[in-house]
Amino acid sequence: MAAISSVTIRRAHRDDVSAIVAMLADDPLGGARERIEDPLPPSYFRAFDRVEADPNIHLVVAEDGEGTVIGCLQLCILPGLSSQGGLRGLIEDVRVATHCRSRGVGEQLVQWALDEARTNGCKLVELFTHDSRIDAQRFYKRLGFQPSHVGMTWRF
Repeated sequence: MAAISSVTIRRAHRDDVSAIVAMLADDPLGGARERIEDPLPPSYFRAFDRVEADPNIHLVVAEDGEGTVIGCLQLCILPGLSSQGGLRGLIEDVRVATHCRSRGVGEQLVQWALDEARTNGCKLVELFTHDSRIDAQRFYKRLGFQPSHVGMTWRF
């Protein structure tokens, strides 16, 4: 498939929430977590409002040349004492619409996040991907990410 070269990455708007949730739900893990209903549950919009109000969280979407949302990610800038008080970037919820995968959209999104983290003074950038997402792991390794930690989760 040919790369999609005319991708615009911009801050997400409230009216993008449905497209973002649809991409989050478009795999077996997300399909079990997310609720695709019309209208969407209000919890998604409350969460969007909290994200939008936090200057350290950057929720962005990728649009194709026609203005259709085809990807998203969230970059969190985290302060901490580790690394001599250096900021750390955390990339989360990277998704690309099924019909646009393997066309360079995810790479453009991740590169945007790395550039943004660098601009914000981050000393490192980390991300987590589920251990069952072998293709995603291969993608991140190709971009230069190295496996370095064992992630653990606690659910309430």
